Amino acid sequence: MATILLLLLFSASFTVDAQQAGQSVIKPGSLLTPTCTNSSWLSGSGLYAFGFYKQGNGYAVGIFIVGIPQKTVVWTANRDNPPLPGDVKLNFTSDGRLVLQSAQAGPEIVIVSSTEGAAAASMLDTGNFVLYNSDNGTIWQSFDDPTDTFLPDGWLAMYPVGSKFTLEYGYWGLGVSGEGTDVTLNFDDDGRLYLLNGIGISIVNITTGDPTKGVIYRLRIDPDGILRHYSYNLDQNGDWKVTWSSPGDMCAPNGLCGINAFCFLNDRKAACKCLPGFQRVNEDSWTSGCERNFDSKSCKSN
Repeated sequence: MATILLLLLFSASFTVDAQQAGQSVIKPGSLLTPTCTNSSWLSGSGLYAFGFYKQGNGYAVGIFIVGIPQKTVVWTANRDNPPLPGDVKLNFTSDGRLVLQSAQAGPEIVIVSSTEGAAAASMLDTGNFVLYNSDNGTIWQSFDDPTDTFLPDGWLAMYPVGSKFTLEYGYWGLGVSGEGTDVTLNFDDDGRLYLLNGIGISIVNITTGDPTKGVIYRLRIDPDGILRHYSYNLDQNGDWKVTWSSPGDMCAPNGLCGINAFCFLNDRKAACKCLPGFQRVNEDSWTSGCERNFDSKSCKSN
């Protein structure tokens, strides 16, 4: 039987009811601006928020944890776009669209692409932002379009070897040969990360330790390409703690240092160095790769 690889491709396996507890309900006509008090919509408990946050010399729209001293972004809309100017507004239009409007940025920018207009929206206490139709059915949710962070209550998609997501695109996987194609990687509210087979039996417990009350968790693919499992104690207001990570080799991610460079471990952390005769393309970014160290600018331009 073919080995199944758990590639880092996220999806959600459920829908949510617009009347469930622990949420806020946002109606069309609502408006957010980054420089005023109405810059975000909070979840029922006030732990999560959807709205504007500071990014570089401007702003971005996303979901972040606000119920702790360290504001932590867990999802970003239009993440490949440049920062937004200060005059931008997030408008939940009367026809149920979420759009950004700015005189400086030009034409309006669509936050959510959907063929159906939303009748309501909610920021849930799970960290999931959801749009509903008039029948309270889910027409879009942020859990279906994650960025670098995965929150409890979701699952990771699996793709067999030989599909378009093949081993050449990955550098870490969990072989579950012989367990069939119904194996799921689960991330529960208690922070446990584990594999279940098709009949619901746990076959691999990835994270160890007993779940702790008053602790929140997240999985994140960090900029260094390492998948890390973080925990935060709400009662202690300390720092995020890494409780698990993979791969163990910090230099494992392919292309981490860019072209003409190699990775090495420095004090158990990944660092990059240019090959002899090369220099960094960008001194402020050690992952940008290296270019030939020419003796004169005229040679470089040619």
